[in-house]
Amino acid sequence: MSLNIADYPTLALANVPEELRSLPQDRLALLCSELRSYLLHSVSQSSGHLASGLGVVELTVALHYVYNTPFDRLVWDVGHQAYPHKILTGRREQLASIRQFEGLHPFPWRKESEYDTLSVGHSSTSISAALGMAIAAEQEQKNRKVAAIIGDGAITAGMAFEALNHAGDVHNDMLVILNDNEMSISENVGALNNHLARIMSGSVYSTLREGGKKALEILPPLKELAKRTEEHIKGMVVPGTLFEEFGFNYVGPIDGHDIDTLVETLRNMRKLKGPQFLHIMTRKGKGYLPAEQDPIGYHGVPKFNPADNVLPKSAPSSPSYSAVFGDWLCDMAKVCPQLMAITPAMREGSGLVRYSKEYPDRYFDVAIAEQHAVTLAAGMAIEDKKPVVAIYSTFLQRGYDQLIHDVALQELDVLFAIDRAGIVGADGPTHQGAYDLSFMRTVPNMVIMTPADENECRQMLYTGYQYQGPAAVRYPRGTGPNAQIQAQMQALDIGKGRIVRQSDKANNKIALLNFGTLLSQAQVAAEELNATLVDMRFVKPLDETLLLSLVADHTLLVTIEENAIMGGAGSAVNECLMRHKKPLPVLNLGLPDIFVEQGSQQQVLAKLGLDANGMVRSINEYQAT
Repeated sequence: MSLNIADYPTLALANVPEELRSLPQDRLALLCSELRSYLLHSVSQSSGHLASGLGVVELTVALHYVYNTPFDRLVWDVGHQAYPHKILTGRREQLASIRQFEGLHPFPWRKESEYDTLSVGHSSTSISAALGMAIAAEQEQKNRKVAAIIGDGAITAGMAFEALNHAGDVHNDMLVILNDNEMSISENVGALNNHLARIMSGSVYSTLREGGKKALEILPPLKELAKRTEEHIKGMVVPGTLFEEFGFNYVGPIDGHDIDTLVETLRNMRKLKGPQFLHIMTRKGKGYLPAEQDPIGYHGVPKFNPADNVLPKSAPSSPSYSAVFGDWLCDMAKVCPQLMAITPAMREGSGLVRYSKEYPDRYFDVAIAEQHAVTLAAGMAIEDKKPVVAIYSTFLQRGYDQLIHDVALQELDVLFAIDRAGIVGADGPTHQGAYDLSFMRTVPNMVIMTPADENECRQMLYTGYQYQGPAAVRYPRGTGPNAQIQAQMQALDIGKGRIVRQSDKANNKIALLNFGTLLSQAQVAAEELNATLVDMRFVKPLDETLLLSLVADHTLLVTIEENAIMGGAGSAVNECLMRHKKPLPVLNLGLPDIFVEQGSQQQVLAKLGLDANGMVRSINEYQAT
């Protein structure tokens, strides 16, 4: 059921920011109320990210009200909080399609709207991009303004601090807004801080601050004393000393839900020269009590009825691969005190909740710091610990140099449990786990495993843990074929596959070589084609003995993987055949050379021809040419 815009009369007057800016300021509070309601009821009907957007309604309205977007640039970090931005920039009626097949992108996307200045998905990129825009704006001399909006989680990444350090050095005009929805300094939010923010962002304070410093330049000792006094007094009133040291003028913290204070502060700060830092306090899930009380649970939601004040419970199903990993980790920790678990801010997603409670002294959430996570594991391994890095495929990309330089080069004993490998579904091209086989396969000393089902995942995790050296097990989002999971753990033979189905001797022509959890689809295709089917299990080292034995009595090999074809497991098969001078035809099935858009996993796999029907169709077409 679509929402009736007639129920939101003020929001109906703000289809795009130009219309929004024509509203009198005293209508903005009502607009925020309607926008929050519209967001809640739209996402509840379509599913998607909710709590983050509810928390930035006032900020989004204030930014588009004060800044001349799209000429002025707003850079969102990350896109979870950008739903209100999409609603106010001409995409209100399309919001119901967000994160769905051929619908709106889940995050800001440059090709989707001129108001989306940076395509995002991975966090902590906004300040770097905004600084680049600010440098260009100064050279253009068109008085273009730039603001980066970064969440308190995203600013934990080293990249954000690298950008802050550079911005303070080059001193271009730009604004960084820290959206802080933690409660640790909530006592600093209120009338006093709002008043201080208005003073510190206003022209009088700015003039006195700069003029006073210039006047004191003739008296160096007094100038230094004044500088220190200003820093210490300001540091006692507001927690901004760190950002001042980076070269920013710090303002805040202020109430991020006070629309009038936000508008006035932003108006003042838009006029200021040099790098500016505005610290706002918000409440994630603001305006919907269940989301305020459980912002993690309401971060991403299925379809639900807001009137119920509770999210629907999912029907019992087979355990997800993340849950299989989490259970294995706890079982392993019981018998191995050297086990250390590391995650870059993905405790819930990676299945680490139970482990974090049962083994808090051996659990390390390093925040959004993938590079640090990998090298932290290296340091632990050097001291004879056994670290397990639980990380999404798309985020391991950010720690690639550390994987090579700090782990593999030194042959350190680190296990990588790589979640969300392959097609992830609704989060789209920024989150598809499309490249891990390709970028890991080129790294010496790595062992890479691709389980076909839940039990194989458990046994491979154990295999990788027992292996002395860097190893990786990659598995997809969601559930598998509901294979029976064996509690007893047994290490697999490194680099050995298994034949799942043998074609009859009369038509022994096609062999399907499957790498990973597409095996269930490959089984259907193998039955229809009367083909041999192999669960290869290992991408590196490859089972070359098994592979060469298949060459002897087959006329076509078909490799199947949920990874980019370029450089992936199929490429390893091709290289092996060429190295052994066995030029048999090979059809490589996998992810094509495109950025794969959002949609359910089933929809995307079908579109790419990686379901059973698609496999059969591709093989028949290949044989027909």
